[in-house]
Amino acid sequence: MTIKETSSYICYRTSSPISVDGDLDKAVWRNARRSQRFVDMISGTPGFFNTQAAALWDDEALYIAFWIEEPFVEARLTKRDSTIFQENDVEVFIDGGDCYYEFEINALNTVYEVFFIWQDAWHKFDSKEFDVHSREAYTFGGNHDRDAETFWRGNHPRGLRWAFTDWDFPGLRTAVKIQGTLNDNSDIDKGWTVEIAFPWKGMTQLAGGRSLPPEDSDIWRIFLGRFGKLAAGNNLVSNSMSLDVVGDNDNHLPERFTRVSFSTLTTPDDLAFVSDL
Repeated sequence: MTIKETSSYICYRTSSPISVDGDLDKAVWRNARRSQRFVDMISGTPGFFNTQAAALWDDEALYIAFWIEEPFVEARLTKRDSTIFQENDVEVFIDGGDCYYEFEINALNTVYEVFFIWQDAWHKFDSKEFDVHSREAYTFGGNHDRDAETFWRGNHPRGLRWAFTDWDFPGLRTAVKIQGTLNDNSDIDKGWTVEIAFPWKGMTQLAGGRSLPPEDSDIWRIFLGRFGKLAAGNNLVSNSMSLDVVGDNDNHLPERFTRVSFSTLTTPDDLAFVSDL
């Protein structure tokens, strides 16, 4: 399958303060331009359930919202940095060139996050903050199904990453609202919504020398995805969806993250989602 270049999403500036409470019915998000429906991460076909996202920014932070259709909303993990990807979740990855950041959240508002540094660039980073001997740091090769040839190094041409699992995004704020009943499959739920604020002050390393906050027309690569398991009889069927098709079950591919273009406009006069740019 030939994978085309990722699409572009225009992230507009918000002129209204955003209170992160999970409520996406407030005017700031009603007026934001939502993305297209997420697609199957591997094939690019429409996602099994509807998932959409939107992003806004101001001088303080990057704000991301998710609308998640789910008939049976479930979440059990409550400890921060639990392996949330074992449950239904939504995810944000922010690429920083020589590093990238992974964020996951479930319907209980439980957060999992990891900061990755490509090993060929580790020498560029502060040795105290990213000391692999004193921090919870692990080598990581990606999520691709590995055979004997790629077991140790994964299949990315850049090789391994250091994964810092004890890194916390400074000032991160998150909130979730459930449109239904959590962990009760006796009724049909509408789904759940997620609201996140990533303060610019926490993106010094991810900026890689770029302006914070971004300047007009700056482009960052950001992955927006959803992962879950659907009960089908006695079996659990895994499904993975994202704003852009990745073409692989490994979403740790920064070159496949969506291109997010920042605009200083607060009243967009064009569609926020522009394909084939």
